[in-house]
Amino acid sequence: MAGEHPRANLKPLSLHVPEPRFRPGDAVDFGDVDVPPAGSAPRPDTAADPRSFSDLAYTLVRVLDDDGRAVGPWDPKLSAETLRRMLRNMALTRAFDERMFRAQRQGKTSFYMKSLGEEAVAVAAAFALAEDDMCFPSYRQQGLLITRGCPLVDMMNQIYSNAGDKLQGKQLPIMYSEKRFGFFSISGNLTTQYPQAVGWAMASASKGDTRIAATWCGEGSTAEGDFHSALTFATVYRAPVIFNVVNNQWAISSFSGFAGAEATTFAARALGYGIAGLRVDGNDALAVYAATAWAAERARTNQGPTLIEHFTYRAEGHSTSDDPSQYRSAGEPTAWPLGDPVQRLRAHLIAIGEWDEERHAAQDLELAEMVKAAQKEAEKNGILGHGLHQPLDSLFDGVFEEMPWHLREQQAQMIAEEETSGRPWARKQ
Repeated sequence: MAGEHPRANLKPLSLHVPEPRFRPGDAVDFGDVDVPPAGSAPRPDTAADPRSFSDLAYTLVRVLDDDGRAVGPWDPKLSAETLRRMLRNMALTRAFDERMFRAQRQGKTSFYMKSLGEEAVAVAAAFALAEDDMCFPSYRQQGLLITRGCPLVDMMNQIYSNAGDKLQGKQLPIMYSEKRFGFFSISGNLTTQYPQAVGWAMASASKGDTRIAATWCGEGSTAEGDFHSALTFATVYRAPVIFNVVNNQWAISSFSGFAGAEATTFAARALGYGIAGLRVDGNDALAVYAATAWAAERARTNQGPTLIEHFTYRAEGHSTSDDPSQYRSAGEPTAWPLGDPVQRLRAHLIAIGEWDEERHAAQDLELAEMVKAAQKEAEKNGILGHGLHQPLDSLFDGVFEEMPWHLREQQAQMIAEEETSGRPWARKQ
């Protein structure tokens, strides 16, 4: 009819706003989470075309079954000694986290972030990478440093921003930077490390080196532009880099749906770029190791990048500044269907007759004492709660390779003023 609006018979548009499945006070049921049987995912050749194994972006690569046995084609068949060292480093990471968390609660430092429930993502990956491969972490991969042998005292000095902090208090606590251990400076700005990792990998390839890069981010920050820019460059230049997306279900207080989890998996983002994508049980240390080793071989043989989604769960709050009880059900951590990574690896070692509960309890006690001793040593250099420990004029150091004249002038003026004021703590030591 003349004059009638052509869309008058359509329903009004509606906006979809993602909602988490559970809120505080809700009963938790993860029954709809698809957990395929361990060992069911095929393992393609590392030189295979990504299009030939696109299904691996939607399932879960799993090795450890419910009885603690390692099964299927992804079983890396590691020696018992390697498995014990992996378990030890995961347990040490947990012990370190617990003591530093308490240190923050005691007012000794301003901030801390635990990796409880995510230890396998960093520790198992560190075992699969070469020691000189470069890591570009996010802020929950302290297990990389611990596995590569970084002294606990050095890490604590950084957390306390004390006189022993090699970064001179210029970084927030837990934002380590360790060139000695191939650990790029952590940034509080999310996903900046992704393009940095690609650039480093491209440089390694252009020089004909054999080292590769690996980088980590949370699922929430895959929505950042840097994530997509990095994947574009990596695709075009076949950069030897491993992209790790740690899908722990929560980005601070926003659940994974706000980053696109309702529509598809995060591993599936690899498919649009034409690169290899794997979705892995992030609480299965053997699966994490196997996937990382597979991706590393692929990168080292010029087959290009791989994106690995580690499907896991953040058992604690985002940080010591966060209260997860305000936005998620208290029952979520214990109901998570993939269990605890430390307990699962322990169960595997016990199942194959290479470990027992008594040795595990003794190891936990040993590691707790080791971390306690390191804390006492670090606190001899001071704690953040007691104020500034670095000479004030050191704020000019490490900013420029060669300090500009005007900053040298300002630094000299500051030293002179501090000496006049009679406050020797501010002078360079």
